[in-house]
Amino acid sequence: MALKHISINLFSRFRRLTLVLLVVLAIFGNQALRAQTRTFHPNNAFGEGEFTKFKVYYTSMLTGNVTAGEATIKVESQKRSFNNKEVWKITGEGHSKGAFNWFFKVRDRFESYVDKQAIIPYLFVRRTREGGYIKDDEVYFYHDRQLATSRTATKKIPHNVHDFVSALFFMRTLNLSDFDKDSSYYLDFILDDSVYVSKIKYLGTENITTVLGQFRCLKFAPMLATGKVFADAYPMHVWVTDDANHLPILAETKVVVGSVKMELISFENLRNPLAARLKKPDE
Repeated sequence: MALKHISINLFSRFRRLTLVLLVVLAIFGNQALRAQTRTFHPNNAFGEGEFTKFKVYYTSMLTGNVTAGEATIKVESQKRSFNNKEVWKITGEGHSKGAFNWFFKVRDRFESYVDKQAIIPYLFVRRTREGGYIKDDEVYFYHDRQLATSRTATKKIPHNVHDFVSALFFMRTLNLSDFDKDSSYYLDFILDDSVYVSKIKYLGTENITTVLGQFRCLKFAPMLATGKVFADAYPMHVWVTDDANHLPILAETKVVVGSVKMELISFENLRNPLAARLKKPDE
């Protein structure tokens, strides 16, 4: 029973960590971009066939590193069109591994259909299987009318609102020149029929070493909120590459004993050279 309790708690944090990781690149945002529905936005950050894989694990002095699961994200062109617009199909999947499958099996899949020109979503598909919990949903975005419809609700939405998958890829396309004076940034996204706000605090640069080598990274502490009410603390840290790709390298959240981490372990078909990598694993 103890291991089952740990598994449920770990994957609850896994979900939060995945969510924060996918929205954390809101640091590249600009409030002016939210003022009206976009029809075009330049993208030089990602393209056809990009694939990334992450491992999720618990770490402490007592246990060392205990792998709980993996998550992947891939980008594909999609023949299906929305409003006669070509779209990217961006698919994120997460699953538990090893002993965790016996106590709290996770099989999650999320799809976002994103306008190739405007980098805004038209459809978000959710397929969640976590222990005995099942959640399926489809959210359609009608940006011109500022409405989103799911299986259970129709919601008023801000201009250019995102699902949490599309948020990552839009923010990766932006630059770092629009920092405000206190280095805080905001992004709206919809999940479970609620509109959330993400606030991200920039903490500076740091070199991070992982299984893929050493990287020059930008460090952030994100918070999530419903409406405009934020938590008092920044319980997570996220590191992204300080280059044109803006790849998430590592995310970490503290628990009572130890921490839960999500670490990039492989990638394919990046659009730009990985200039932020300072050393490869064998150097």
